[in-house]
Amino acid sequence: MRRREFITLLGGAAAAWPRAGIAQPTDRPVRLGLLMGYADNDPEGVVRAKALVQQLQTLGWTDGRNLRIDYRWAVGSAQQMAQMAKELVALQPDVIVSHTTAPTAAVVRETRTIPIVFVTVSDPVGGGFVASLARPGGNVTGFANFEASLAGKWVEVLKELSPGLARVAILFNPDTAPGNGSYYNDPIENAAPRFGVKTVPAAVQNEADIERAFSTIARDGDAGAITTPDIFLVIQRHVIIAMAARYRVPTIYPFRFFAAPGGLVAYGIDTVDLFQRAASYVDRILRGIRPGDLPVQGPTNFQLIINLKTAKALGLTIPRRLLLTAHEVIE
Repeated sequence: MRRREFITLLGGAAAAWPRAGIAQPTDRPVRLGLLMGYADNDPEGVVRAKALVQQLQTLGWTDGRNLRIDYRWAVGSAQQMAQMAKELVALQPDVIVSHTTAPTAAVVRETRTIPIVFVTVSDPVGGGFVASLARPGGNVTGFANFEASLAGKWVEVLKELSPGLARVAILFNPDTAPGNGSYYNDPIENAAPRFGVKTVPAAVQNEADIERAFSTIARDGDAGAITTPDIFLVIQRHVIIAMAARYRVPTIYPFRFFAAPGGLVAYGIDTVDLFQRAASYVDRILRGIRPGDLPVQGPTNFQLIINLKTAKALGLTIPRRLLLTAHEVIE
C-alpha cells in the first residue's frame, strides 16, 4: 500500500466530526446500513455480505437481536448507487458499510456525519474519502483495495503466460473505475514497455462495448486483455469471460471469482478477508471509537489463480514457475 500522505479536502468540509460513537446502546438494536455493489442474487455478493455478518456475530452483534441490518444492492449503475446511498442515509443508521469505490463515493456525497466503513476502495485519499491513510479524519475509514503500482504485475503475468503478447486492452468503465480509469490504467501503461507490450485503453459501459473491445484487440493477433478492479466489470464478469473465450484473447483478472468460472488467470486479493476484517471496525465504532481515528488498512492476502482448462483451450503452456507459485490451480 503506497503511503501517500497528502491531504484531500473532504467536499470543502474537514470540520470536526460531531458524532462521538454509539458505545453499545442497551435500549435498542443498533442499525447498520450495507451498500453492496452487486445484485442481490449474485452469489459473490452474498458470500461477502455473509462474511461481514458472521464476523459481527462473533464480536457480539447479532442481526435481529442487538443489530438491525438494512441491505441495499446496486447493480453496477452509478445512478442506482446514488439512489441506494440516499435511501440508506435517510434511515439514519449508526454505521454504513460501503463496498467499492463508486458506492462509497455515493454515500460520502450524502453524509459527513454517519460513520462509514468502506471495503475494497482503490484510492481512498485520491477519491477524497479520507485525509490520509494513517489519519483518515472525518467520518470515513476502511479497507483498501490494490495499490496502483501492483497493476504492473498483471502485465508481467500475462506476458509470462503468452510470450508473444504485443498489445493489451485495458478494460474499464469510466463511470465506475477509480479515477475514471486513470488509477490503474496509468501504472499499466507505464509498466507495459518493460515487457515489450503496447496498451490500448478500452472504455466499456455495456455488453456491446465489451464485445467490441475484444473483437478489436483480437484482429491482429498477439493480443491480450487486462480486466481492472471495477464494480461494473465485476457485474459483467460472465460476459467478459465469454468474450475472451470467443475471441481467444488471453485475459488476466483481479479476483478469483473471474478465474473459477473460466477466466484464464487472476492475480488479486482475498476480498472475503477484507469484509471479515471490516467487521472489527464496525464493532469498534459501535463501541465508541471515531472512524477518523482508525487508520485505513490494506489487503494482506494476495492470490494467483490459474485455470488450466482455459489455458489449454487457448493453446497456452503454463510456465512451471507460475504453477509453483500459484495459490490455486483449477483443472
